Amino acid sequence: MLTRENIIVIGLLAFLCVVMTIILNHILRKKHKNQLDTVFTILFVELICWMVGLILQVICVNKFGADPIYFDYFVYIPICFMPVALLFLSLIFAKTKIKFKKIYYLLFIVPITSLIMLWTNNLHHLFYEVYSTNLSDTVFGKYFPVHSYYTYILVAVSVFILLKYSIKNSGFFSKQATLIIIGTLVPVITNVLGLTGVISMSIYATPITYAVAIICFILALYRFDLLKVTPIALQRIVDRISDSYVILNDNYQISDFNATFTNTFNIKKTKDIRGELFSDILKEKGLEKSIDNFYDRIKKVENSDKTESFEFYIEGIKKYFNIEITSIIVNGQSLGTLVLFKDITQHIKDMQTLKNNQDLLVEQERLASLGQMIGGIAHNLKTPIMSIAGASEGIKNLVDEFDASIGNPVVNNDDFHEIANDMRTWLTKINSYTEYMSDILTAVKGQAVTFSKQEEDSFTIGELFKRINILMKHELKNAVVYLNICMEIGEDTVIKGNVNSLVQVINNMISNAIQAYNGKPEQNIDLIARKDNNNIIISVKDYGCGLPDSVKNKLFKEMITTKGKNGTGLGLYMSYSTIKANFNGTIKFESEKNKGSTFDVILPIQ
Repeated sequence: MLTRENIIVIGLLAFLCVVMTIILNHILRKKHKNQLDTVFTILFVELICWMVGLILQVICVNKFGADPIYFDYFVYIPICFMPVALLFLSLIFAKTKIKFKKIYYLLFIVPITSLIMLWTNNLHHLFYEVYSTNLSDTVFGKYFPVHSYYTYILVAVSVFILLKYSIKNSGFFSKQATLIIIGTLVPVITNVLGLTGVISMSIYATPITYAVAIICFILALYRFDLLKVTPIALQRIVDRISDSYVILNDNYQISDFNATFTNTFNIKKTKDIRGELFSDILKEKGLEKSIDNFYDRIKKVENSDKTESFEFYIEGIKKYFNIEITSIIVNGQSLGTLVLFKDITQHIKDMQTLKNNQDLLVEQERLASLGQMIGGIAHNLKTPIMSIAGASEGIKNLVDEFDASIGNPVVNNDDFHEIANDMRTWLTKINSYTEYMSDILTAVKGQAVTFSKQEEDSFTIGELFKRINILMKHELKNAVVYLNICMEIGEDTVIKGNVNSLVQVINNMISNAIQAYNGKPEQNIDLIARKDNNNIIISVKDYGCGLPDSVKNKLFKEMITTKGKNGTGLGLYMSYSTIKANFNGTIKFESEKNKGSTFDVILPIQ
């Protein structure tokens, strides 16, 4: 007959079975399970089998008089293997994911041996000498301590690992650590009190205490939110990181993320996106066309230590990101893929502002150069204009003389031819003056064109030097400095590129050379063109004060000037950039204090 005590035991076991089944169902319904989910599934199946076996034992023994030990043959299957499952639980919690090694098979030797000893107990009585459902009446055999010590050692090691990493992640006084401690103490204290005879305890108490322990463990490891495994303190830390991240599993589903990600991508805080496809998030932000691009980059880093990095603009939230994709590999095993979103929107804006300011400086420098040329233009045009005016006056006088000579018997044909020759002489002079003016206007027009409108072209060394001579003539004359042109290569040598850019670079160097004399007149500057291997080298050499040592190492790396408030430092800095970008060349220099400087513009022959 079933006593009141039996009914209470059956009811309590049945209640725990229902609780275990609900939790197990919750885990099984998870779409994408990890190793922690799998090991919890095994533990709950073992507990449920254990409790169902005990319920059947209570009913069959007390109502039908069945031998209780036969039920132990079934019940001990989960009992023997549960400590092993608990050890795997602790290892997975510590390492997130483990690879099953051959050495792990050794863990099953004692459990299998215990089952064999139990099932053959009637032959040797090494497991039980006297079996009873009441622990105080049970006499254990010589093998039973082996089974017990092995079980307690595995449980102790498992709890130690769980507690160690829980304290490491969340702190000793965290709820996670507290639950693990409670879950450990309940079965240990109960079993010790029962085995020592302090309290009278039946075999049904053990599974009940183990059920309480496992429930505490699952609450601790899942942070009071089933199937959510991130430790409390660690989650708070990553939620405060300014960069967004998501972790994807092998099926490109989100297995973890931080609060910054949900805030950046305007995802509701109440929405748990774990288990969702990463492609679904991209679609929500209007990035359907970029899904394949993302997945291709993820595949590039799978099972490797490489990091795929690229810049990307997300229209849906109007932000620029530097995205880094890295495979998470621990002990040679892939745990997933980390996608890190670094918000560089402000950086992009700052760079654009810097570029705009730089463009403004370039434009100011160009206008300053044009301002210097205006005086030269006025001077250069004044002479030919006055000469043309004089020639026109001479032609007018000849026309008047010719007109007065018509019908004059004294004037013969030779006189008319002489007048005509004088006219041709003046016209030839006018042509030369207008040609010179045309050259000036062509040179100035080229320098007035903005950099953005320059086009690839070709020109000769002769044309280059002609424009330089015209544009620098006035500045050289005012400084009483002489430009000595030396061509060691033919004037018809062709250079590919925009002539106006190179004219501006050389003119800037000549201006610097003039200023290197600090106003001292009657000085020389050498402008030399020569060929060296596959390069054309144009050199500007002065014999002035030279460059300070503090300037030499920074000359082409930043905007630096030796002219104080009268210079921007942009000239040589932009000259170097122009030669690099437009001619694929470079600029080198040599300078010695009080002996002068030589700047070489090196242009590869194309």
